[in-house]
Amino acid sequence: MSTGQYAAAEADFTGALALQPNSAKLLESRGAARAFQGAQSANGAMEDLKSALGLDPRNPDSWHMLGRCFLLLGQTGEAAACWRRALEIAPQHLQSLLDRGFLLSAQQQHTDALADFDRVISLWRDHPAAWQGRGIALASLNHQQPAIDSFSEALRISPSDTLSLFNRAVMLTAAKHFVDAATDLEALLRLNPEYPLARGLLLNARLQLCDWRDLDQQRRAIAEGLQRGFRVIHPFAHLLISDSPAGQLACARLQTAEAHPPAAAPLYRGEKYRHDKIRIAYVSGDFFEHAVPYLIVGVLEHHDRSRFEITAISYGSNDHSNMRRRLEAAVDRFVDVPDRPDSAIARRMREMEFDIAIDLKGHTGRARPGIFASRPAPVQVNYLGYPGTMGAPYFDYLIADRILIPPGHRPFYSENIVYLPDCYQANDRARVIAPEPVSRATAGLPENAFVFCCFNGNQKILPDTFTMWMRILAVAENSVLWLMENNANAVANLRTQAQGHGIAPDRLIFARPAPLDQHLARLRLADLVLDTLPYGAHTTASDALWAGVPVLTLIGNSFAGRVAASLLTAIGLPQMITRSPAEFEALALRLFRDRKLLDEIWQELARNRTTAPLFDTERAARNLERAYVEMWQRHRRGEPPADL
Repeated sequence: MSTGQYAAAEADFTGALALQPNSAKLLESRGAARAFQGAQSANGAMEDLKSALGLDPRNPDSWHMLGRCFLLLGQTGEAAACWRRALEIAPQHLQSLLDRGFLLSAQQQHTDALADFDRVISLWRDHPAAWQGRGIALASLNHQQPAIDSFSEALRISPSDTLSLFNRAVMLTAAKHFVDAATDLEALLRLNPEYPLARGLLLNARLQLCDWRDLDQQRRAIAEGLQRGFRVIHPFAHLLISDSPAGQLACARLQTAEAHPPAAAPLYRGEKYRHDKIRIAYVSGDFFEHAVPYLIVGVLEHHDRSRFEITAISYGSNDHSNMRRRLEAAVDRFVDVPDRPDSAIARRMREMEFDIAIDLKGHTGRARPGIFASRPAPVQVNYLGYPGTMGAPYFDYLIADRILIPPGHRPFYSENIVYLPDCYQANDRARVIAPEPVSRATAGLPENAFVFCCFNGNQKILPDTFTMWMRILAVAENSVLWLMENNANAVANLRTQAQGHGIAPDRLIFARPAPLDQHLARLRLADLVLDTLPYGAHTTASDALWAGVPVLTLIGNSFAGRVAASLLTAIGLPQMITRSPAEFEALALRLFRDRKLLDEIWQELARNRTTAPLFDTERAARNLERAYVEMWQRHRRGEPPADL
């Protein structure tokens, strides 16, 4: 029913009430008609519903609609109380169960939400919205296959349910079922060509498969959508296809404005803190076996506890791994807040009076910018997890270095920039490399061939990069390209692409994921690591350099395409940074042909590995601490954040 039809219904009920002014049913009906017209009619609807309840206080429908009115006005606590009252009167009141479930899910109380959705389904098996809500709750709890199954049930009942199509595609992507995800997204875009984020998610699924069909057309459509102010792609996926800092800022701003706007009433309102030590909170959903903890854990251990009090705020799962145990031991306090809403986590942080809060997630998977949108701390920082700007007014600083953000790029970052003196990336020099010898035979590599290597995710391999690699292999005849195997479809597609370039498919060799210590050991079987663009090697580059293997990069324009250049500078190998595809190819082939030159670079890397700044964990901790002190002193002096 349209808003106009609800207005007409309101007029009819008003006429009936002139004849029966004390009819609870008519008051409830007019209240519902007003409520369905939106927030502008909510107050009038509430008057009707309260009058109806005065006449019939045990009517669950009136309590339910009153809750809807409170929700329209943003009064979620009052809405939940109304639905609780309706369910006390009628425990099987489906709409109250459903609405409460969606509210709980929006508040990240997913376990409680799931119970409400399951209750609805037990009463009405084919209720599509209940299956949809159940899928959302399960997805948020990272129960991938049950979430996929729930969205499939919703689609069985309602095949054109675009929200369930999108959400199933998100979960299929998370479960690495990229072909099925792409199929869902293609169907979704046929139903609604401008469905938010769908085109970007489709592009990401295809890139994971190294399926480059219509890539240029899709990139143009995404660029046009962003120019029109549409949220067509998530910022993290946008990094894969964009080398434009300006475009990345526009994308991030759209995402923040739509999904994570600043809170109307910030939690921190200028109060003065007086602590013996500067209180630092590192916030992440990845405090387990994950790339970012492998980078940051050594810094956490090296922080000066006489000057800083360090807390980890963890809203992710506990994998009970050695890394999790090490992280818990590395900080003064480890606060575990899984399945808690952004608002509750932000309030907890505000109560703990942190001076500086650091987001280690940014716009990456499982990120929770909504925590920072509530402004729980006086100083808020974007660091390490996301290689770009958040486009959010509530982040005061982004920690970078002068290679990542050269002077001409400064306007494309919404944060103030902290330029660390060596390299932005923290590294843990305690990372263990498996001592057992690894042979090329066990890794499936030819014994006497030159091994070019790239262990970046397959989604970072774009046609221009791959074409460069194939030109290198065409000249370097006794060589192979060693890649990471993310999925079988990507393997098949890359080998087909190689054949199209005249390169024998078996010259592409794929490695399966392995434990980090074993992965670092096998990296030493490579002769030279090749980088990708526009999203280059980050942790994969520091892994290679820690293992002692040189990295060759082509520096890009954006943060994500300049990280390897930053790392190579900090390890003392700037000669491995190229600035054009022709220079990249020429240097790769020179190193292939000149074994003496390559050996000299290996030896230089071996010398620098333990003396250059890149892997000096204690030095990285001191650099960060100097930045934190300057941020906090500026705040204490009443000065606004500024580039440091």
